Amino acid sequence: MMQPPFVISIQSQVVFGHVGNSAALFPMQAAGLEVAAIPTVVFSNTPDYPTLRGQALPPEFFADLLRGAHERELPQRADFLLTGYIGSRDVAEQVATFVAEAKALNPKLIYLCDPVLGDEGPGLYVPETIADVLRDRLLPLADIATPNPFELAWLTGQSITHLKDLEAARAQLALAPAAHLVATGCRLQDTPKGQIESVVLSPEGTTRLAAEYLPIAKPGTGDLFAGLIVAGLGRGMRLPQAVEMAQKLVGRSLAHAEGLGAGEVVLSEPSFRQELLSLGTQP
Repeated sequence: MMQPPFVISIQSQVVFGHVGNSAALFPMQAAGLEVAAIPTVVFSNTPDYPTLRGQALPPEFFADLLRGAHERELPQRADFLLTGYIGSRDVAEQVATFVAEAKALNPKLIYLCDPVLGDEGPGLYVPETIADVLRDRLLPLADIATPNPFELAWLTGQSITHLKDLEAARAQLALAPAAHLVATGCRLQDTPKGQIESVVLSPEGTTRLAAEYLPIAKPGTGDLFAGLIVAGLGRGMRLPQAVEMAQKLVGRSLAHAEGLGAGEVVLSEPSFRQELLSLGTQP
């Protein structure tokens, strides 16, 4: 019997709601992937509520979790490594060291870096010291990076309004030559009205993938998107196909969340769950 694809996912966790690992873990598992989830922060909920409990993991505690991952030889086993929200500079540095070590131990490992820095509405919502580590240490290790236009603009100082801006920003990032940039949530000047795009820039060329634009902003959208991409890749999809699937299912989740009046993405819509389970039946 073949082992299922194995993922190490390093990002935030909440008690209530769906952001970070609390958004990405379910779709990967529902698609039949095995996931080792390592939290960078543990909060009661997202910061959008009147109160917020919990904290970023203390660096020495986080280091102990990474030590345990090494002791179980998780980097050697993993097919994918996913990183998202990081709550402190010390933990960000540890994540960068862990990713570099994992890739050295396992050259076949595919690393997806979701550089969670901010968005158009709230702006930058991590300290610049964390953003610096993401730009200078994590993104150069990435095989796939999934910034939104705000994050891409902050990382490069390049305004994002045209396709050529994305291409210029890709050139300015310290990505490896073979890495793929997936610019998410793009509304460029020539994006068709009523649509939103993910643009995949790779050494093979550029692929633009459009979906219906939903004027709905919910926490966890990017985390769910990244988890769905890994789910698709783990089930044998090529990157553009995985991105297209992720766009469709994120839109479905957002529409369902809006209908329920939920504060963040929702993972319970029946056809959303069914499609993930059908991915898990593929060889």
